[in-house]
Amino acid sequence: MFTWLRAIRAGAVVIGLAAFPLVCAEPGRAQSGGADQTVTRIGDYVVRYYERAQSLVAEESVAVQPLDRDLTPSGFPRRLLYEFRLEWKPDAIGDESPATITRQLLAINGKPPRPRDEPKCLDPRSASPEPLAFLLPDRRHKFAFASAGVGRFDGRPAVMLDYRSIKEEPPTATIDEKDKDCIMFDLPGRSRGRVWADPETAEIIRLDEKLTGMVDVPMPRKSKRTDLPIYWTIERADMSMVYSRVTFHDPEESLLLPSRVDTTTVIRGGGVQRLRVTQTFANYRRFITGTRIVD
Repeated sequence: MFTWLRAIRAGAVVIGLAAFPLVCAEPGRAQSGGADQTVTRIGDYVVRYYERAQSLVAEESVAVQPLDRDLTPSGFPRRLLYEFRLEWKPDAIGDESPATITRQLLAINGKPPRPRDEPKCLDPRSASPEPLAFLLPDRRHKFAFASAGVGRFDGRPAVMLDYRSIKEEPPTATIDEKDKDCIMFDLPGRSRGRVWADPETAEIIRLDEKLTGMVDVPMPRKSKRTDLPIYWTIERADMSMVYSRVTFHDPEESLLLPSRVDTTTVIRGGGVQRLRVTQTFANYRRFITGTRIVD
């Protein structure tokens, strides 16, 4: 579920990295047997994936690129480099995410960060929900699933599972307390997408998501600022995440891990802002003990 986007200045809107969907099957809602079995198999795989991936660390490169009207690059991107790892808390309850991505900033536009460097409005947060947590058994009640058959991705067969939010909730905008020019948008219950998984192993190889439709978000009620529009229109917020196989040695192990995420947004409000955020992942390493890392 797209839970937040961010904006800066008087309606010049940019997005942060969206928190990914909580995808669930509502109790009592009729679904096909095929979809139900697929959801169960993929959910079981996600649990195993988290148990194994929590011992990994990687490098995450982020490029924040403004776009022209035809969605081609406009100007130079802001580039960031992070150390990236997963924290797995299977006992998490309520709105707390059981799987969290944590980041440590290593470089800004190729240079080490200075002590006074503050995160920009659209930079990734130091901690954010991991995208596959939506498929865990106790997180599936907010979405309906439908089998989309079998397709092919990157030359391999894939089971396709579509999902869609069951209940829309009012969208909101919140002004960041630390950065008054940064506005966060919350769009609960307004996402739909597709999971691509290996037919034999249920390993996830791709995740696509977009909004169910354009969303008008009103200005915060308590805001007295005259430089902000009455509302913003989120026209587009698309995300595509691709996984690639990574092999580890000593001991031997192979995992499908995130390799690239592309997020594109188009938002209107006091002007039009178009943005693409690209995340790429490399140099995966595995913690074997508290003092040993194996490439």
